[in-house]
Amino acid sequence: MRHETAADEIQLRDHEDSREAVSPSAPRYSRRLSDKILIAFHQACDQSDFEVADRLLHILEIMVTRRPLTPDGNRRRNMEGLVAAHERLWYLRHPNSFER
Repeated sequence: MRHETAADEIQLRDHEDSREAVSPSAPRYSRRLSDKILIAFHQACDQSDFEVADRLLHILEIMVTRRPLTPDGNRRRNMEGLVAAHERLWYLRHPNSFER
């Protein structure tokens, strides 16, 4: 008998949901890779792992600033997310910068 963890249960539910909601011609993944990297960045910040957050931010920067593979019109939103991520990491690394 196998004991499932919460992560296993979530993965199973996500897999079942994706099978129901996705048509055969739809893409397999529901989020863009850049969105997943941004989520991982915020998780690293939440866990105070600033080295990992910095590396993820660098990868995200490469993805956002390179020439787009397809014109999706999200470039401005992506850049705003990148700037906000840089600001968050800076504030986390300099918590006493704006105390009065």
